[in-house]
Amino acid sequence: MRADEQPDVPRACDEPGTSHRSEFRIGGVSVQIAGASRDDVTLVPALEPFRVTSPESDINIRVEWTDSLRSPSGRQLFDSGSVWRLCEDRSGFQFDFRSPILGEQPYKRLLVDENFRRATLQMSDECFSSGNYPVVPLEYPLDELLIMHRLTQEKAVELHSCGIVRPDGTGNLFVGHSGAGKSTTTRLWTSQEDVEVLSDDRIIVRRDDATNLSCVSGMRMYGTPWHGEAAYASPGSAPLERIFILEHGYGNVLTRLSPSQAVAELFARAFVPFHRHEYVETALEFLQAVVAVVPCYRYAFEPNQAAVERILNFRD
Repeated sequence: MRADEQPDVPRACDEPGTSHRSEFRIGGVSVQIAGASRDDVTLVPALEPFRVTSPESDINIRVEWTDSLRSPSGRQLFDSGSVWRLCEDRSGFQFDFRSPILGEQPYKRLLVDENFRRATLQMSDECFSSGNYPVVPLEYPLDELLIMHRLTQEKAVELHSCGIVRPDGTGNLFVGHSGAGKSTTTRLWTSQEDVEVLSDDRIIVRRDDATNLSCVSGMRMYGTPWHGEAAYASPGSAPLERIFILEHGYGNVLTRLSPSQAVAELFARAFVPFHRHEYVETALEFLQAVVAVVPCYRYAFEPNQAAVERILNFRD
């Protein structure tokens, strides 16, 4: 459900002690962060192109500082094995972020409601008191985790893919695991045509605005800040015309996938929180809707310009 369909939610900047704010939008999801100082709301360089100003936001975050953060008491749902852990309690979800250089305890904690609409980002004074390390509240992976989980509440999904928009506005999505050739595909297309690359690694797909008549399929792809080797990241979007599942091969062979095959391939390359079955079910339902209107092909390609020509000359 979109923000304008939700009950009114107080903005974080309307609360006492939050005189500074920043806003950004990724994949149709707008985020406002508010705090007492400018440093509390600084956007990392990757998010700057996605900065916006809007009257309301889908997610509202309030930054607050606390003496220290101790181990959570809720039920652990997921441990990344490195930077972050996720727990759940009666009030919602709790993301803890740790780093060896900042000590054993969490250096920041994101408390967010179950709908991923309102959040408090707690920063630890104890971890940053030395002044030796920069305070970056929205550093990766917090930004992606927040958007990825919010997408579970909407008809949208993040895919491991690169999005290429041709000069005529045609949007092709090339989906693949790491090493499948997304960055290679990006370089081949940019050397062949004056294309816009929305991202060379992660794209968000969602239903298009009903008022946008340019999208025949009714689906749209959006760039994200989380780029790959080729370092393309755009806040733009485009109507989604075709999807290609990348794999290395010979002859640049295109094979049309059945709906069930396409869903399986896309789901295997989707960023979906697996700690709740309803999130998985929602993602699968949305992917079924995507492949029902967008042609999906397996593309066994060779890393040369002929791979681009094959798509340019292709007719469904």
